[in-house]
Amino acid sequence: MGNSIPEFDGSTPDLAAGARSGYYRWVVCGLLFLATTINYIDRAVLGILAPVLQKSIGWNQIDYGYIIAAFTGAYAIGLLFVGRFIDWIGTKKGYSVSMVVWSISAAGHAFAGTPFEFGAARFALGLGESGNFPAAIKATAEWFPKKERALATGLFNSGPNVGTIVALILVPWITLTWSWREAFIFTGLLGFIALALWLWFYEIPEKQKRVGKAEVAYIQSDPPEPPAEKVPWLKLLKYRQSWAFVIGKFLTDPIWWFYLYWLPSFLNQRYHLDLAHLGFPLIVIYTMVTAGSIGGGWMSGAFIKRGWSINKGRKATMLLSAVLIVPIVFAASVPEWWAVVLIGLAAASHQSWSANLFTTASDMFPKRAVGSIVGLGGMAGAIGGVLIAGVAGFVLQFTGSYLPLFIIAGCVYLLALFIIHLLVPEIKEFKMV
Repeated sequence: MGNSIPEFDGSTPDLAAGARSGYYRWVVCGLLFLATTINYIDRAVLGILAPVLQKSIGWNQIDYGYIIAAFTGAYAIGLLFVGRFIDWIGTKKGYSVSMVVWSISAAGHAFAGTPFEFGAARFALGLGESGNFPAAIKATAEWFPKKERALATGLFNSGPNVGTIVALILVPWITLTWSWREAFIFTGLLGFIALALWLWFYEIPEKQKRVGKAEVAYIQSDPPEPPAEKVPWLKLLKYRQSWAFVIGKFLTDPIWWFYLYWLPSFLNQRYHLDLAHLGFPLIVIYTMVTAGSIGGGWMSGAFIKRGWSINKGRKATMLLSAVLIVPIVFAASVPEWWAVVLIGLAAASHQSWSANLFTTASDMFPKRAVGSIVGLGGMAGAIGGVLIAGVAGFVLQFTGSYLPLFIIAGCVYLLALFIIHLLVPEIKEFKMV
């Protein structure tokens, strides 16, 4: 494992010092937020339209599970390579390639007419979207000191929630005004807006002419790291820190996939809400989720600024998030708005958990390896997503009950945190040898 280098202790200059250094890093955070928002608009369209497409195309729950599995399988395959690709080609170019692929693929759903063709379109979308989080986390490591990374991650990681809310407003309106095909085309083409802004405004701090020397110095205020070098896959897999991140993603990412793709169907089946009436309950849920994402990133950062260690701040926030998710086990057996509140609380707590789990990658690993380790973790989460898609499809087709799935969602986070703590008793940066 090698000897650890001195841990960053979470002490910070006062907030005014950060403000005096400049604000361009928050422009970068805004770019990441926009791209992630559009990424999830494209991702959410299928779940919103699932009740409509089930009747129009004629698929059953097992077919739908396979379509979701095609996306998550491709996402896993993409993440196997995309982290290293971004580490090699650079954040700016790597993220640009990802945006182009996912935008074209998202619009391509409009030309699908069978479950197989939807599966093919989802597969291509999964490959493109696999670049979003490795690139965003790497950009965060490039542009933010450690004391601000959890907040920055929480801010851009609220993009999935905002993207889903925007999709919930746009997609039903476009579909009811024209058709579901136009909904896929319009939302797919939004990605090129993010691409244009990304190419115009993004560069690493040392090369960005819009950034002053004081802000570059502030960004680079953490202890220096060893010179950059290539990090082979097998080298990453020999560290317990890698397995902690990978297992955490494998166990908990699938729950978010479940929320994204099955909540509209759950509300339609359990409470008989059609496309015109699904929007408001889901908007309430994802508004709660947005607060959870930002709040989770803020909370651990606030703990660290109070003098807590990075380990204590991250794990305390993750534990609170895991506990707040447990009540979702009752969501299938309560009245409509109680279910909305329980699901919203659980989904918000997932995003709080996720913001901090993502940040542990840059807490523990040197910048040169962040893209690769996030890619590995994302791949593991996508493999878990493939499994939950298959399980959900068969459970719902043969039992019609969401209770087993909500029980899994309620329990898995505490298990994940227990395993993470066993593997990494203290979250801190370590020396890779």
